[in-house]
Amino acid sequence: MDELLDRYGPERIWAATVAILVAGITAAALLFPQRVYVDLIWQYYWGPVVADAHGWSCITWAGGEQVHCQNAPADAGPTASPGYTFVSYAGYIPTLLLLLIGISFLLDRLELERYRAGFYGLFPFMLFGGALRVVEDTNVAAYRETGELALGLPWVGVLISPLIYFTVFFIALLALVTSVWLDRNNYVSGYEYPLFGIGTGLLAITLAYLGYRAATEPYATFHPALLATILVGATVTTVITWLAINQFAPDINSGTRFMGVIVIWAHAIDGVANVAGLDWATVFGLPANLVPKHPINEAIVTYTGVVLPESVTSVTGTAWPFLLVKLVAAVVVVTLFNDEIFEESPQFAYLLMIAVVAVGLGPGTRDMLRATFGV
Repeated sequence: MDELLDRYGPERIWAATVAILVAGITAAALLFPQRVYVDLIWQYYWGPVVADAHGWSCITWAGGEQVHCQNAPADAGPTASPGYTFVSYAGYIPTLLLLLIGISFLLDRLELERYRAGFYGLFPFMLFGGALRVVEDTNVAAYRETGELALGLPWVGVLISPLIYFTVFFIALLALVTSVWLDRNNYVSGYEYPLFGIGTGLLAITLAYLGYRAATEPYATFHPALLATILVGATVTTVITWLAINQFAPDINSGTRFMGVIVIWAHAIDGVANVAGLDWATVFGLPANLVPKHPINEAIVTYTGVVLPESVTSVTGTAWPFLLVKLVAAVVVVTLFNDEIFEESPQFAYLLMIAVVAVGLGPGTRDMLRATFGV
């Protein structure tokens, strides 16, 4: 193995591995379409995406017609549902690991040194990812209202989890490479400025699209008071949490510094958006409260309703523990990222920081904008 690494280098071996896997899976799907494509790729990977795009809980292959399970004959073939399975995880996790290895090689090639600047430059992309997911939620609302997808398949598939993560990643990667090129050629004074600008521009375009749908279509609406409440609530919660940290345990933020504020705010957005959307959306003019889109949210809401009496939940709602969970998790993360981690492995530490913020801000932005646009 060492001889192989010395002879070809880790980057070439990684590229060859990816190429062999892609070629092998493609060849197997062409040679054995039923066994490989229908029974494996479609059932566990593409079928759930198609079901999610239509807002269906179940979809069946039906000879390639891909129809709702209720409308399919008994011998329609395999079925699929939105979400993940052990089989899909078995494919996505190795893919993610290969992707992370490739990112590491790319960062080495780019020879980035100012990782903290890159963290701030990538911040709008985390908002953009959540907003882009709401475009697909609007697509589902359009299908329910009109029977037609505003954005058709397969293109809308890249806006659905987990494919949307790859979509946003490659867009951010292209923006990063472009920004570094501008910096190295002295067009800008730092790569973080065009990177932040590109992300902000993409976010603005996405929000403009959602606003256009809300202004012109009956299946989407606009509730600015709800948006303002979530932003203010998350910001106030973050300030209180950060002041408490500085007062009682200032060493917690010695490593992350201001990045810690962003971590807490990102998860506060997710928490407050869930509380507002799941329990109080009707107060802001929506016809009904939203329903949880993630298993953790759903479990917390369910167990809160079981543990607390109705006389309490009718006043407090059932989603508020999710906000506490998100805040505690964010503070724990800030605590773990001390000075030593950033000094020993800065590249790895900043990648993890970006992932931590994205995990909170991506779903949080989606939940906030789902409630804001009533989809």
